[in-house]
This record gives sequence, C-alpha cells and structure tokens, in this order.
Amino acid sequence: MNAPVPNEPPPEDIILRAHGLVKEFDGRRVLDGVSFDVKRGEVLVIMGGSGCGKSTTLRILIGLEKLNGGRAWLFGKEISQASEKEFNALRRRFGVLFQSGALFNSMTVGENVALPLQQHSDLDENIIQIMVRMKLEMVGLTGFEHLKPSEISGGMKKRVGLARAIALDPELVFYDEPSAGLDPVVSAVIDELILDLKNKMGITSVVVTHHMDSAFKIADKMVYLYQGRVLAYGTPDEIRNSDDPIVQQFIRGEPDGPIPLKTSRDVYLQTLAGFADERIDKT
Repeated sequence: MNAPVPNEPPPEDIILRAHGLVKEFDGRRVLDGVSFDVKRGEVLVIMGGSGCGKSTTLRILIGLEKLNGGRAWLFGKEISQASEKEFNALRRRFGVLFQSGALFNSMTVGENVALPLQQHSDLDENIIQIMVRMKLEMVGLTGFEHLKPSEISGGMKKRVGLARAIALDPELVFYDEPSAGLDPVVSAVIDELILDLKNKMGITSVVVTHHMDSAFKIADKMVYLYQGRVLAYGTPDEIRNSDDPIVQQFIRGEPDGPIPLKTSRDVYLQTLAGFADERIDKT
C-alpha cells in the first residue's frame, strides 16, 4: 500500500489532497484521520460499507460539511482557509453527480443541464442550448431535452445529472454512488461514461461506491474506509491482494468474516470511541 500523504500543500499534479480528515457529529467521530491523494486525470474510488464515512468525506470535499480536524487541498487551495468567494470559484472547476441525480422536477431535462451555464457563465442563450445538446449527446440522451425528469427512467436521470455535472467542462467530477439503484447494463453504461470522460477529456474523478464490479473496472486508485479510518489505500491490484481479512471480506461480499452482520448502537459507538482513544494514546 502507498505511504500516507504528507501534511503539506500538494504538487501541481495532485488535484486533491486529504490529510488526517476528522469529522464529528454530536461528539461522535465518523472520520478519524482519513488521508489520500488524487492525481490529475485519474479515477479514485472511495469504498466501504454503510456508515463508514465515505459520503461524509465527499461532502467535506465539495464544501457541504466543515472539518473538525485535518487539512484538505483542492486545486492547490486549502479549502478550510478559502473564503466563500474563493470556494465559489473552486466550485466552477468541479462537478457533482449526486446519488439521486438531484434534478429539479419542475424543469425539463434541458433546463436542468442549462442551469449551471446560465448561473456561472455569460454565454448567449443560443450557445447555451447548443452546449446542452452537446452534453446530452455525450451521455447518450440526444433529443431528450424537452422531457421532464418524471418522464424518464432512473438510469436516464443519472445520465442527465452527469450531463449537468460536466456542463461547465470541469477538471474534476465527484460521484456519489453512481450505480445505486441501477440494473447491471445501465451501471456498465455509467462506468463507460466515467472512463470516457477520463480518456477523452482528461477529467479527474472521485467516485464513492460500494459496487465492487464498477470499482475495480474504473479505478486507478482505491481507498477502503472502515469505521471512519483508511484501512487500505492503493491500486486495484494492491487492494485485491490485500492480506487484511476485513478488506477481503468486503471486496468478495462474503457473509462470514470479521465484519459483523449485526451491530448494536452501543457497540458501534463504543467501537468508534475505542478508535478515538487509540488515536489519543498514539499521540
């Protein structure tokens, strides 16, 4: 596995750096020292079971949650030190595909995709409509711009959400469970779109998922989170060959192993507290 990243600003080829991320909710630590780098042009997959902290990590990186500890840099800017104006400028450089697609039901498909262009550019409306059609063509939805979200399938909504996420030609796209709720064929289509954006446009991707087939297909690097900590970090081959039984149980989807099927609330909170105590003992 790769060594932990240093606690310093990253070089230019590192588009995103997380170092020692800590996040607490009501005194409960859900992230406990999460660290990783994302190089320009690569796909990083963040994976782990429900409640491991992967979506919280994503929400921190896109500015929806504040850190309780640690540091994170995006495009060379430390996000916790960025002003609202500075972070708004950073937002124009990345896109987000939310798990549900997060489309506005009162707007057409085309209006959803056009929204970031209308809000963050000075383009003429005719040019915006041309760009909307281009983005929809990229995700295989030519001619769907006049339909409402209620008139298309769940997989199509994900692709519309992706078209909107890349409307401003971002350098980086974050994906929150892009395969959730999709059948295998549509899930494979989303995988191919992520790889196409990487190979044809050089877009960097951070993908939160627990879908192992997709993860190993698209990833250049992988982070496995377990109870708020990085248990494994490396290439797909390094993760696949990990000697950690927890990692092996997860990637194989085995019911028996060190990951318990049933965990009471008290045991879960005690476990998190134990990790926090261990961290304090080591400092």
